[in-house]
Amino acid sequence: MSRMDDEMILALVKRLARPHPSGGAVIERAAILADGADFASVIAWIADHGGQPEARVAAVSTRGLHGALLNNTRGEQSRPPLRYVLPARTLT
Repeated sequence: MSRMDDEMILALVKRLARPHPSGGAVIERAAILADGADFASVIAWIADHGGQPEARVAAVSTRGLHGALLNNTRGEQSRPPLRYVLPARTLT
């Protein structure tokens, strides 16, 4: 898809975003990809408007003393974020 302009991206983000407990909005990476939009343009727009990747919650080990060894989460750091959080009033 060709590069999208700001108005097109704003309309897309408004349509796909949901309220976030922070008072802003959250948009799923999967929703952007499923829409077929120019992913790089949308992510750049989100970053330009103060959006941040949502921090992942660390998995808690429930397997005793050596549970961390069984649940190796080092690969988590290289995965792309699942959601992006936009500050309040970005979509108004």
